Amino acid sequence: MNRYGPFNWILLVLSSLILLFIVAPLLGMFYHTGLSEFFETAGDKDVQASIWLTVWVSFAATFFFAVGAIPFAWLLARKSFPLKSIVQGIIDLPVVLPHTAAGIALLGFISRDGFLGKIASSFGLSLVNNPVGIAFAMAFVSLPFLINAARDGFIAVPERLEKAALTLGASMPRVFFTISLPLAWRSIVTGFVMMFARGMSEFGAVVIIAYHQMIAPVMIYDRFSSFVFSYARPSAVLFICVALLVFTVLRFMSDWRKPVISRGEYAES
Repeated sequence: MNRYGPFNWILLVLSSLILLFIVAPLLGMFYHTGLSEFFETAGDKDVQASIWLTVWVSFAATFFFAVGAIPFAWLLARKSFPLKSIVQGIIDLPVVLPHTAAGIALLGFISRDGFLGKIASSFGLSLVNNPVGIAFAMAFVSLPFLINAARDGFIAVPERLEKAALTLGASMPRVFFTISLPLAWRSIVTGFVMMFARGMSEFGAVVIIAYHQMIAPVMIYDRFSSFVFSYARPSAVLFICVALLVFTVLRFMSDWRKPVISRGEYAES
């Protein structure tokens, strides 16, 4: 077989065009941003505060909702129940909703007149223009990534291992934490990373909930609309660098831990 036949060349050209489409705008933005502009923006206290707010709120939202999302994903992977397909469709709904519409829907839920907003108001807390409200907006649009990745990870775990442990007298919580969770760990971490990254980049839903608690995407838009394109560009470049760094670190952590048992070992056992 010719390794460099026409089909392989076609694949190479098409792949290169797709990669160029992704990389070219970013490279152009970096090229037109001077070092002096970049370092001036990096030293801006407002920019630093905005990026820090974006990172920690997205991580906190991901960690908080993962507590319920991971067991929910196991339930979807292992149990059959009425209207299960509808439930799975509801989980994916935030992905296809216009994000401004998602923000408006969420605003009605967490505003002072909404269900959750009334509860928060009774404790003297307003969720609008608040990091908690931002976290809800980030989680609303990004939660499907974690649930779906974790569900696929649990599906890949042989159910016979869980049944064998139950037969030997292990409790269901012990089976979940010692068999299901460790074997699905890589998929769960991948979902965690994707949810975190998606939340960190969210704009449409967050700008409805909190415009003046500016996360980085909102700050970049504010600078673009209030000033000129060249004023917003260094902020965008800085945020891309930070996001790339954080995403790379999390990806490295997810790849660092190898599967406890490989699929081939399952087949041999």
